[in-house]
Amino acid sequence: MIFPTVHLNGSSAETLANDYTTALEALRAAQGALATTAPNARDYYVQDAGAFDRARHEHLRRVEALQDVALQVGMLLENVLDQTAARRARGRR
Repeated sequence: MIFPTVHLNGSSAETLANDYTTALEALRAAQGALATTAPNARDYYVQDAGAFDRARHEHLRRVEALQDVALQVGMLLENVLDQTAARRARGRR
C-alpha cells in the first residue's frame, strides 16, 4: 500500500486525517446498512434449489469487499497519525 507523505507542500496532516476519518465512518455506516440486506431463504425458495446459496455467497463477497476497503482506509489513517506523532516527537508540527 502506498501511503501519503505528510509535508509542507502537500495536504495537511489534519486534512488527511479528517478525510480518512470521514471515509472510514461512511464505510462503517455502509457496512451496517449492508448487513441488513443479508439474503433471507424465504426470498429465494421459489427459484432453483441453489439460488439462496448463490445469493448468500454474493452477499458475503460484498461484505468482504467493504471490509477490505475499510481496512485499507484505516491503515491510511493510522499511517497519517503515526507520521504526525513522529513529527511532534521531533519537535515539528
